[in-house]
Amino acid sequence: MTSTLESFSDVSDDPPVRGFIHRPPAPNERGVVLTHGAGSNCQSPLLIALGEAFAAAGFTVLRCDLPFRQARSHGPPRPGDAGKDREGLKNAVSVLRKRVSGSIFLGGHSYGGRQATMLAADEPGLVNGLLLLSYPLHPPRKPSQLRTQHLPNLQTPAMFVHGTRDPFGSFEEMEAALRLIPAKHLLMPVEGAGHDLGFKGKIKREDLRERVVASFQNFV
Repeated sequence: MTSTLESFSDVSDDPPVRGFIHRPPAPNERGVVLTHGAGSNCQSPLLIALGEAFAAAGFTVLRCDLPFRQARSHGPPRPGDAGKDREGLKNAVSVLRKRVSGSIFLGGHSYGGRQATMLAADEPGLVNGLLLLSYPLHPPRKPSQLRTQHLPNLQTPAMFVHGTRDPFGSFEEMEAALRLIPAKHLLMPVEGAGHDLGFKGKIKREDLRERVVASFQNFV
């Protein structure tokens, strides 16, 4: 049995929630919201692969576009977009909570993951856990510009998946930064991978998606 995929739109809140839902063949009543990075959208190969893998494991998955991407099909978020993007993630969690009765998890790649951690730091208890893919610890070649100010306030269990060749933060830099987090956390290395974790164009590390799902299930 395979999961079913449906396009999704909920405009009952502002900002609206738009994307795709993976419905598992054997639901475990747990849900995952997945969102994208600054230069992508919810149709990225990484998110599609993880959405399929989580659904195969029984999770209902909402893969959604952040509000900045709903407003503009191309280009990065603008400085004033972050607050609205976090509201969009909060609305996505609310939408998914209406569809599953168990735990809700929030995940995101790069910028999307950073906004997820900031939202969870501001609202402890909003979700049961976080999945952060290629957390953008600092801009490339600017290691002094750390994005860690909110991490000491993060009370939500968080699993980080990070490539050992990611220019947005070395594995050693990530290990040091995550010591700031008081909540339970885990750093999973992906050997030889960059910021895309090996999912770029037609190249897809299919083995990785199963590893991520299995590690996350053990973690939470």
